[in-house]
Amino acid sequence: MLRWFNRQMRGIQILLLILPIVNWVIEIGVRWSKFIEKPGIGYCVLAILVSIGGMAIGFLDAIWCLLFKHLIFAVSEKDL
Repeated sequence: MLRWFNRQMRGIQILLLILPIVNWVIEIGVRWSKFIEKPGIGYCVLAILVSIGGMAIGFLDAIWCLLFKHLIFAVSEKDL
């Protein structure tokens, strides 16, 4: 899901991260797919935090995505 998200146009990414319920679903999908792709304690903790309270992190990710063109701690080496 991370690769799919990174392939979207920047405006679509921001829109997906601003819409409340949609951003939570996108965050869960991206974070858990990143954890499955590259297991690590940091990715696991972030995936669990997003699952519990992902909407706030989604809004931070919208700003981060606008500035740096990827999500916080979820850049895919394949998409660079």
